Amino acid sequence: MTSSSSGTKGRFRETLSHLNAAQKPGVGVPAYTRWVNRRVARIFAAAAVKCGITPNGVTAISALTSLLAMLLLLTAQPALAVGALAAFLFALGYALDSADGQVARVTGKSSPAGEWLDHVVDAMRTPAMHLTILIGFIKYPGNWPVTGWQLWWLPLAFSVLMTGHFMSQILAEQLRKKHARQEPPSGGSLRSFINLHMDSGTFCWVFILWGTGWGFLIAYGLLFLSNAATVLLSMRRKFLSLSTPQGA
Repeated sequence: MTSSSSGTKGRFRETLSHLNAAQKPGVGVPAYTRWVNRRVARIFAAAAVKCGITPNGVTAISALTSLLAMLLLLTAQPALAVGALAAFLFALGYALDSADGQVARVTGKSSPAGEWLDHVVDAMRTPAMHLTILIGFIKYPGNWPVTGWQLWWLPLAFSVLMTGHFMSQILAEQLRKKHARQEPPSGGSLRSFINLHMDSGTFCWVFILWGTGWGFLIAYGLLFLSNAATVLLSMRRKFLSLSTPQGA
C-alpha cells in the first residue's frame, strides 16, 4: 500500500471517528433515521470528505438519486423488482440527504446557503414522491385493484399533509429561536419506535410493495392514516406551546 493510499484511508477513518463522536441527540427521532440512516450517512459523509465532494455536491447527488427513483417508477410497469430498486434509490437519497449536513460540519463549510438548499430539496422531494405515486396510479391502471381515478385523492392528501407538517416543523423551530423558547421534551427510545410510521426511511422502503397491488395500497393507506393522526396531534401541541406565555 502506498503512503498516499494509507493517508487517504486514514483520513476516512479519522473523519468517520469524528462524526461518530459528534452526533446529534437521538431523543424521539424515529427509529430508522436514528439507528440506520444516521449511521449509513456517516459513512457516506466520510467518503465524501475523502473524495473532496462539497456539502452542496452531496445534496445534489441526493436529489439526483431520488429523481432517478421517481423516473423509474414513472417509466416502468409496477413490479417487485422495479419497486425494490426504487426503494433502494430512495433510501440511498435519504442517507445522502443526512450526509450533506455532516460533511458541512466536519469540514467547517456550513453556510446559510447550504442549509437553504438542503431544505428546498427536502421541501420538493416529498411532494414529488407522492405525485409520482399519483401518476403511477393513473398511468398503470391494470396494476391496481381499483382504477387510478378512484385513488387520486390519496397521494394528493398525503402530499398536502406532509408539506404542511414540514412547514410546521421548520416554522415552529424558527419561532422558538426568535422568542427564546425551548422545545418540549419528545421522549426516548420507545418514542423512536412509536414514531416509526413518521420516518422518511419507512416511506422509502414501502416501495418494495409497489408491484403487489393491494399490498402497496394497504401499506400506503395505513401510513397516510397514522401520519395524519400524528401530524394533527403534533400541530395541536405546537400551537398550544407557542400560545403559552413565556415562563408560564
